[in-house]
Amino acid sequence: MNLITLSEFILQRQVEYPKAKGEFTRLMHHLGVAAKIVHKKVSKAGLVDILGSIGNINVQGEDQKKLDVFAHEEFTEMMLASEECCGIASEESEQIVCSPNPHTKEGGYVICMDPLDGSSNIDVNVSVGTIFSIYRRLSRRGENPALEDFLQPGDEQVAAGYIIYGSSTMLVYTTGKGVHGFTLDPSIGEFCLSNMDMKTPKKGKIYSTNQGNFAHYPEGIKEYIRYCQEDDPASKRPYTLRYIGSLVADFHRNMLKGGIYIYPETVSNPNGKLRLLYECNPIAFLSEQSGGKASTGYERVLSIKPLELHQRIPFIVGSAEMVDMLEKFIQEKSSIK
Repeated sequence: MNLITLSEFILQRQVEYPKAKGEFTRLMHHLGVAAKIVHKKVSKAGLVDILGSIGNINVQGEDQKKLDVFAHEEFTEMMLASEECCGIASEESEQIVCSPNPHTKEGGYVICMDPLDGSSNIDVNVSVGTIFSIYRRLSRRGENPALEDFLQPGDEQVAAGYIIYGSSTMLVYTTGKGVHGFTLDPSIGEFCLSNMDMKTPKKGKIYSTNQGNFAHYPEGIKEYIRYCQEDDPASKRPYTLRYIGSLVADFHRNMLKGGIYIYPETVSNPNGKLRLLYECNPIAFLSEQSGGKASTGYERVLSIKPLELHQRIPFIVGSAEMVDMLEKFIQEKSSIK
């Protein structure tokens, strides 16, 4: 079998972009290197002192984990070192992260990222991931990036993807021409093409949500979950509840097998909890490119114009027919009890 590495694949695809100058290829190479470094740390997290909390609260009001900070620093350093990325917006940082290096300020891209999604699972050896989103900068090169570079609708993404650190480590990404997956081969230290043109089934049998919050969900969401639980052999219900608590892991499974992921607004989080820039936009881009759908329940995620770096929204993503049906439930009964 002829293995195709991530770098080789990107170079081969460069012909699809006549104006390509190799900048994106260089950026993705550095992202892959950072992913390998974080993979090594995650794989031996129980053997070194990187588990647990460092005693700080991040901008989201959440307890920062040691590995969160490591992943944030590693990806930030590597992306800025590529000199193709002029700035980074990270879930772990209140402000945009830039570099004093004048060459970095010439970079044509900005990145939004969640360095370690689902990090609370690390202590119990459950899959976690990194989510990234890449945009072309709007501000003038040679200067620090501006806020407007990051507050672009998801439709403007140049590329998006995630790295899932599980039984194997995979890098999955899209540039708007399908979704492709690469599995890390530890024997050669390379991400190799393993999943070409990944597709989400139009309908699935899995629903993923934190059912412990059921009492606080909008009535439309409650009705849909009851629908999922009903015994109806003709429509192959009840569906199966599968919820890991790591967006990357839940989405990855549902994209391959078919299903729906639901993280709605609640009484305590009326605007939702997931971040538009770091989680929802990149996952929505991947979903649409694989034939799925992503919505707030009322509008398409990729059409939303962000208002702030750490903006949160309700998030529904997965098999298109399942998302369509949930939207109908929500729009019929939208009040929160």
